[in-house]
Amino acid sequence: MTFNKPTLSFWQIFNMNVGFLGIQFSFGLQQTAINPIFLFLGAAEDMLPILNIAGPITGLIVQPIIGAVSDKTWSPKWGRRKPFFLVGAILGSLCLFAFPLSPALWFAVGLLWILDAGNNMAMEPYRAFVGDKLPQKQLSLGFQMQSLFVGAGILLANASIFLFQDWFGGDSSKDIAGSIPTWLYYSFFIGAFLSVATILYSVLTTPEIPPTDEEMATIKRHRALSFDERFKMPFIEIMKAVKEMPSFMWKIAGVYLFQWYALFIYWQYSTPLFMSTMGFDLSSAAAQSAKMSLTYNIATVVVALMLVPLTLKYGGKKIYAASLLGTGAALLIIPYIDDPLTVLAPMVLFGIGWAAMMGIPYTMVSKIVPQDQRGVYMGILNMMIVIPMGIETLTFGFIYDNLLDNNAVNAMLFGGIFFMIAAFLALRLNVGEAREQLDL
Repeated sequence: MTFNKPTLSFWQIFNMNVGFLGIQFSFGLQQTAINPIFLFLGAAEDMLPILNIAGPITGLIVQPIIGAVSDKTWSPKWGRRKPFFLVGAILGSLCLFAFPLSPALWFAVGLLWILDAGNNMAMEPYRAFVGDKLPQKQLSLGFQMQSLFVGAGILLANASIFLFQDWFGGDSSKDIAGSIPTWLYYSFFIGAFLSVATILYSVLTTPEIPPTDEEMATIKRHRALSFDERFKMPFIEIMKAVKEMPSFMWKIAGVYLFQWYALFIYWQYSTPLFMSTMGFDLSSAAAQSAKMSLTYNIATVVVALMLVPLTLKYGGKKIYAASLLGTGAALLIIPYIDDPLTVLAPMVLFGIGWAAMMGIPYTMVSKIVPQDQRGVYMGILNMMIVIPMGIETLTFGFIYDNLLDNNAVNAMLFGGIFFMIAAFLALRLNVGEAREQLDL
């Protein structure tokens, strides 16, 4: 049984996406500040990939399970998806508050595992929530609005890092070896507040659509199962969904393999890159990395909603492929620029790519998966993100040492080539064909 979802106003779509600001502030800190913190606490550069394995593993386990469980959840008071991203936001907030107080590397690594579990618990039900609320004709606007808040959250996170470093950093040569500079504390404390506050705003302003009679009957049958059966059910549903997954999603997986492998390289090695190409010390290189991220997220915020009419006119796959191509070009250019201001220019291309990555694939997938399985399929889509990240964390340390001569410049060029491959594979995506298969 299906029904026509009501068309939402611009501000209703805006309100439902505000929570992404807090979640992505947290992810922005993970992208830009976590690896410098590991370096401050004594990690070697070739350790960075394996120290980041928390993200892939928790994402692989948490998101599809939470997505599947949320598909079978309904509370008249709290809704279907809201309980999960609210609890995840609270967990993430507590970890963000504790992170800059880490006394040793092992403590920071352990906190990253818990932080990433909380962020993953919040993220995928939230993406399914956006898809649940919107009719087909508004999906593109909804997910590009999500992309706007993704960019805004990371933008604020990185602006706070380099501004606090400038205001309170003082003489970085006086930083104590084996400890985290106090100027980094403030960004994490702000993130701890925003993680909960923005999610609460969306929870309180956006009601969920109640299940249809057919969906409610399925939920009641699920509740009637024994504890053991309910425990096994998410795993069974994930395996079934993977087995029945549309071929379109396998093609997305091919794009994501190269795209997310390359992104993890950029996030891990941008700080070492600036120590190499610009001769910065660690604090200054971390601040430059934050400026780079700030620049590309400003571009993301500016272009996110502009991509909506472009995708409608030219098709999602063309805009997506062109954006990935531009991101690859940016990574190939950056290592050859040694001026801290000039090097910001290629990040405009990176920001356009990031806006596309955070919106277009989710719009595509939301259009071609069954409504009552949106949570589990959004979780599976995340598996396609974290598996390449997991492969990168396990393999790139060896590649960096043995094939790239322990050189961050070579690492960035490697990532640029992988983005070019992802752009080529994106041209194989065809939503219309996938929709026809679903209708059959």
